[in-house]
Amino acid sequence: MRRGVILALLIAGAASVAAGSAAAHARPLLRQPLVRLGSPGLAGHNLVRIVKFRYRAFNERLHSAFVVLPRWYGPTRDPRIPLVLSPHGRGVEPYANAKLWGNLPAYGPFAVVNPEGQGRRLELYSWGAPGDIADLARMPRLVRRALPWLRIAPHRIYAVGGSMGGQSVLLLVAKYPHLLAGAAALDAPTNLAARYRAFRSLPDGIGLQQLARLEFGGTPRRDGAAYADRSPLFYARAIGRSGVPLEIWWSARDRIVVDQARQSGLLYRVIKRLDPRAPVAEIVGTWRHSAEMRANRQLPIVLARLGLLRLASRLRA
Repeated sequence: MRRGVILALLIAGAASVAAGSAAAHARPLLRQPLVRLGSPGLAGHNLVRIVKFRYRAFNERLHSAFVVLPRWYGPTRDPRIPLVLSPHGRGVEPYANAKLWGNLPAYGPFAVVNPEGQGRRLELYSWGAPGDIADLARMPRLVRRALPWLRIAPHRIYAVGGSMGGQSVLLLVAKYPHLLAGAAALDAPTNLAARYRAFRSLPDGIGLQQLARLEFGGTPRRDGAAYADRSPLFYARAIGRSGVPLEIWWSARDRIVVDQARQSGLLYRVIKRLDPRAPVAEIVGTWRHSAEMRANRQLPIVLARLGLLRLASRLRA
């Protein structure tokens, strides 16, 4: 059956399904310090350091990745710690994405790798290019090669991303499920054809459509398969069957991904319709687009649900 037809059937079948919620579980670290929400110490880089390394993308181009580590971690003090893969949002530099994590890696402790990424044609606008997702799956190996003194806990690799980065996380779950112990997609687009049409409502919409045509190879009408291939909604069954504990966060007041109920919200409903037992949780709020992807906002809650942090305050989404 053609992919576009399958996607249409999934969307139609999920239209009347009510949203629910499920808990995502992950084994917590031992002796984790408690994190107090609202603490000014969550922001900044007093407790962490950022290490840069270079890697070759799937197309042989040289790119940068930034690893955020607890400041105390190094060759002489190197316990095994989890690794979080954090693909950036649309047009966001990887170093800027690394700064969003503040001091949280020190509280884990864990490491976060923020790769630059590479699309079919574009860099900061990769929109889930298959080669870019394959590079994301290679990141643990690339980190080990670049930083041989960083000891990664092999069964504690996670993925967390916002906006386009959340889209990449969802595609990673679908295509490389055995890699991950947990994942969180925040304010992610899941239907790229609908996203292309919705660009028109944004101030820079015409320019975004031009970039999308360059990256995808055409419009959804002309190259629908290319848009379906990068749409997590098309992979709903694979995401549900992956067994990866997954958080899907979206905002009812998102002004960037303006139709989130039919993007992240729809993906959640389709997954639950296909497999009610899938370990997927939906968290809905009214924050600004990707506001929760910050150390001083809801990001500690995201990580606590994955078992990467212990919070001193009651969890609130």
